[in-house]
Amino acid sequence: MKKLFLILLLFSLQFLFAQETTSVSGFISGEGQKLRLVNVHLVGTKHKTVTDSLGYYNLENVAIGNYAIQISQMGFQTLKRKIEVVKDSIRSYDFELTDNENQLNEVVVSGTLKPVKRLESAVPVEVYSPVFFKKNPTPSIYEALQNINGVRPQLNCGVCNTGDIHINGLEGPYTLVLIDGMPIVSSLSTVYGLSGIPNSLVERIEIVKGPASSLYGSEAVGGLINIITKNPTNAPLFSADVFTTTYLETNVDVGMKFNPTKKSTTLLGINYFDYNQVIDKDKDNFTDVTLSERISVFNKWSFLRNDNRLFTIAARGMYEDRWGGDVRWEKKYRGGDEIYGESIYTKRGELIGSYQLPFEEKLMLSFSGNVHYQDSRYGTTSFIANQKIGFLQLTWDKKIGRNDFLAGIASRYSYYDDNTSATKEAESTWLPGIFVQDEIALSPKSQVLLGMRYDYNSIHGSIYTPRVAYRWKKSDNTIFRLNAGTGFRVVNLFTEDHAALTGSRDVVLKNDLKPEQSINANLNYIQKINFTNGTFIGIETTAFYTRFSNKIISDYETDPNKIIYDNINGYAISQGISTNIDVNFPTGLKMILGATILDNKNVENGVSERPFLTENFTATWSVSYKIEPWNLLLDYTGNVYSPMNLPLLSEYDPRSPKSPWYSIQNIQFTFIGWKNFELYGGIKNLLNFTPKQNNPFLISRTNDPFDKNVQTSDGTAVGIHGKVVPKGQIVDTLDNPYGLTFDTTYVYGQNQTIRGFFGLRYTLR
Repeated sequence: MKKLFLILLLFSLQFLFAQETTSVSGFISGEGQKLRLVNVHLVGTKHKTVTDSLGYYNLENVAIGNYAIQISQMGFQTLKRKIEVVKDSIRSYDFELTDNENQLNEVVVSGTLKPVKRLESAVPVEVYSPVFFKKNPTPSIYEALQNINGVRPQLNCGVCNTGDIHINGLEGPYTLVLIDGMPIVSSLSTVYGLSGIPNSLVERIEIVKGPASSLYGSEAVGGLINIITKNPTNAPLFSADVFTTTYLETNVDVGMKFNPTKKSTTLLGINYFDYNQVIDKDKDNFTDVTLSERISVFNKWSFLRNDNRLFTIAARGMYEDRWGGDVRWEKKYRGGDEIYGESIYTKRGELIGSYQLPFEEKLMLSFSGNVHYQDSRYGTTSFIANQKIGFLQLTWDKKIGRNDFLAGIASRYSYYDDNTSATKEAESTWLPGIFVQDEIALSPKSQVLLGMRYDYNSIHGSIYTPRVAYRWKKSDNTIFRLNAGTGFRVVNLFTEDHAALTGSRDVVLKNDLKPEQSINANLNYIQKINFTNGTFIGIETTAFYTRFSNKIISDYETDPNKIIYDNINGYAISQGISTNIDVNFPTGLKMILGATILDNKNVENGVSERPFLTENFTATWSVSYKIEPWNLLLDYTGNVYSPMNLPLLSEYDPRSPKSPWYSIQNIQFTFIGWKNFELYGGIKNLLNFTPKQNNPFLISRTNDPFDKNVQTSDGTAVGIHGKVVPKGQIVDTLDNPYGLTFDTTYVYGQNQTIRGFFGLRYTLR
């Protein structure tokens, strides 16, 4: 009886001990701020709560033991950690959430024209937040894109530094650039428009690589970049970001939020960029980098309406004065033949808006308009152009059973005029269109998207662009997508290929240029891996294929003194595979790694050639580490590119026909120990790479930019190399031993040497 009593006593004590409880509490923060309404859950139990306005949470009556705690909030990576709950513990269980950046659970709109979680979208969309771009601060979107895998900013002129964006090796005109879903960066504005968009406007950037024409029209052949501007409601009351470099490039961003009425919120953003240092480190008597002064003013309004219906409207104005050329150039030489310079004045205005109609059905009216005026001189060549674009779109969004419909009508008006010989008179183009899309949920794990768009171009007639996409969710962590579609693109030569404006090559249109057509497909795979210690790995791989017919190619080789444009007599292929890997360790170490293998070729008469300025391999990386005791963030970013074919001017041209392997790497330190302030600084181009390396010069004949001393053969001239020079080509003489003309198109990367930078950010919420 005593033994039985003793056993019962022991069991009772054990039971009482097991039932002992305590509380688990602490603070949740992110981006240096305490976060409210964060979900806190002890996995496998009923203990759940959310943080208060101070970021504090408290779970009561938690039994002693080991648990996995899960912290989650929209816009941040979900955190999962093991904790040990002990008796009478006074420990605070504090956690720091990390911004989603390029993670996999954000809400995106670019793939289907409606908000959807990225993992639920049938169309693969990459997302990049301002936190990603802060790792390597730049004054414009154009430069910021350099650290995105498969996306390469390409300089097209060694003097005025015009550029475009290549996606998967396709030239810039194949990429549609949107602002808030509106196609307002196109044609003329692709030349200098991208460099005029400041980072301060950006809420996030969404990138679709591959077919998107069925939703966005004929210009989205190779992919699209959708720049989502900040929502005034969520913006801080005041923000400022100022930085400068040892080149004395100065960038100022200021943002202010106001509430003029109870139902309206407005955001005013001002960006100013100035660089006026004449630097010539490659000793060719020409500026290494274009000098520029630019101001951009942005104002966006958001209105509170019944039933949370959307109404936003935004306007932006931009003015830029840039020049490059002979280091002795002054504005008094503009357009003359005494001192060579390329001088460009740009004025641009934009209006963007979305208004949800007051009906039970979800009807959204979107509109945009822009005017773009460019007054430029490329030596003695005058290029004055005026462009106006208006866009109106009405969409209807309806979910019926397993079908999620989206239908819309759109109309786009374009006016374009310039003073070139290719534009005999001002051209006005109407492009009305209609599109329909249906996402069908075949099962909880699979869905198919069917889309069709019809446009009528007032010059080229009917355009059909179908699209199909399929998504299979094997599990919450494994997803496959297959996308296919077609594209159609009308070319505006003089605004898309800057080589047609600068230098001394003659431009020849061999035939009337036909619109380009394409068919493309990609296969996308996503794998998420969550480890119990809090480590996260995300892997996304995409194989892509695009085949072009009627592709317009520029021939630099048949006659080195001409650029001959014609539709390809055959076809062109762009194919490859791209992989992004995101790794986050609980120690605070984060890595975003990307690599793309490309195979781009033009095939004519059975002969395959790789286009100029197209790499076979590219890789990017971003490595970040937070040193908690010092309140210090370390960011190491970079990219690497394989060799590209480059256009030479003659068989004697001493420059390399290929670019070398090259890499641009940067390091940054950010101190976040002061409330509302961030102090940052670092080094850009750590390896001190410039395109001049291994070349005697970049720009040819800078000593004779107006070709006053260049001799053209009559068909009988014999050059100093002992060969008869064909009629019309340049004679190699003692003064011109390589048989060259002045030319600025031999350029493939930025021409700035290693330089330091530092800056200060202030945010008041």
